[in-house]
Amino acid sequence: MTNTQKISSRTLTQSDIELIERIIYKTSDDVVVSIARSLERLEERIDATESRLDAKLNDLLDEVAKAKSPTSVTNSTKLP
Repeated sequence: MTNTQKISSRTLTQSDIELIERIIYKTSDDVVVSIARSLERLEERIDATESRLDAKLNDLLDEVAKAKSPTSVTNSTKLP
């Protein structure tokens, strides 16, 4: 069974159009704020990741420097 309803049509008044515009602008403002907050969180995560990568790179460089030093070469060649 199909339930059909007749919807009456009417022209939009200026106040209707202004109300629709306000709803659209408010919604777009909410979307903009949400996107801005998401980008801020993304930037914080990128900064934290960059900091961790820098720390790990520095640790790796320290290990390479230790491996190149003469004392670590003699220690690494000793058998247990």
